[in-house]
Amino acid sequence: MLEQKIVKTSEKSFRQDLPYLPISTIWLISFGFLGVQMAFSLQSSNMGRIFQTIGADPTTLGFFFILPPLAGLVVQPLVGYFSDRTWIPKLGRRIPYLLIGAIVAVIVMCLLPNAGSFGFSAMAAMTFGAITILFMDLSSNVAMQPFKMMVGDMVNEDQKGFAYSIQSFLSNSGAVLACIFPFILTVLGVSNSAPTGVVPPSVVISFYVGAIVLIICSLFTVFKVKEYSPAEFAAYHGITNETNKENVNVFKLLRNAPKVFWTVTLVQFFCWMGFQYLWTYGTGAVALNVWHAIEPSSSGYQAAGNWFGILSAVQSIAAVLWSLILSRVRNNKRKPAYALSLLLGGIGFGSVFFIHNQWALIVSFILIGIAWAAMMTFPFTMLTNALSGKNMGTYLGLFNGSICLPQIIASCLSFALFPAIGSSMSGMILISGILLVMGAVSVSIIKETYVK
Repeated sequence: MLEQKIVKTSEKSFRQDLPYLPISTIWLISFGFLGVQMAFSLQSSNMGRIFQTIGADPTTLGFFFILPPLAGLVVQPLVGYFSDRTWIPKLGRRIPYLLIGAIVAVIVMCLLPNAGSFGFSAMAAMTFGAITILFMDLSSNVAMQPFKMMVGDMVNEDQKGFAYSIQSFLSNSGAVLACIFPFILTVLGVSNSAPTGVVPPSVVISFYVGAIVLIICSLFTVFKVKEYSPAEFAAYHGITNETNKENVNVFKLLRNAPKVFWTVTLVQFFCWMGFQYLWTYGTGAVALNVWHAIEPSSSGYQAAGNWFGILSAVQSIAAVLWSLILSRVRNNKRKPAYALSLLLGGIGFGSVFFIHNQWALIVSFILIGIAWAAMMTFPFTMLTNALSGKNMGTYLGLFNGSICLPQIIASCLSFALFPAIGSSMSGMILISGILLVMGAVSVSIIKETYVK
């Protein structure tokens, strides 16, 4: 950790420039993100498959996809609010929440894929699965948010874009591992089929491996990163030690939020609606378009599930590579790069509707991965550059609403939209493409600001 002299008086702390951090420190701040994103990717790429396998009607899939973002909408602002006011010696401000979230997530990851293995009726299994996915998302959100907050707390303006690009790189690397595990295990001889209502062993074991990776990566960050002390934090961010202990009115914070908070939120609205439909209907769209399979227990459908995992891995690999390119984008070029990335993603989504060859879908998901990289990098960079350290965690938690609310709205709309387009899963992915293009157009209204 680079040290910098803190200038204080009895009444206030004068703001000091955040120091330049060694590249190794920036990596260490975000390393646990690999494990957390592995958990999220196992969840997002297999939820539709799991719930249809244990008996969910495709027309009601949206219900199960409401629960995770609803959990994030509630939990992440709370994590931000309370971690702003937490300091535990030898652990820090954000890391205690990371540790608790990771431990609970590991437990729930071992339960979710076994929802159909306990001898429950189909309804009981789906209820168990719904409750488990709720707790999995709660705990994953508690574990994930501290990584974003630590970048805002510790990384200066010049390095922040690079830091969020590293998070994007690690996030997508974790997603690659998560998505290819069922396919690799199947190649190695692990069964990819199971009795009706039971999730295949290839998926169950993938969740076990993901749980192990999550706890190892999180502990690596816990033991290797030392957060700034309250006095250092106050001085670097130009606030008093008592500021973050004050009671905060959330509605007042929202009223006083920088304009970039709301303009980026509009872009996020379109993007996250689009990705929600991919996670909900992607496996079914690939199964029908390529394997002509509808029945979830059929070998064709399960093969499509594995291939969707491979396509998700392709998306993540593309995002990893594109995030490295985005890390070199200058501040004044962020908006064009953001808009271009989303436009390419929209083209990728739209092409899924027309493609019936499994290999051609690789191109589609490369383009989708480009959009995903931009979504993981630019919004948080733009927002944190406009925020002071005061209530940083609370603002980032509230900003998570720009991720969760669109997913909730998309899931609710699906109950009417999906039947309206003839229950076409590939049609829902085409709608995702339209939404991403609308997001690309919306980038033009963003006006970046920087805290002086």
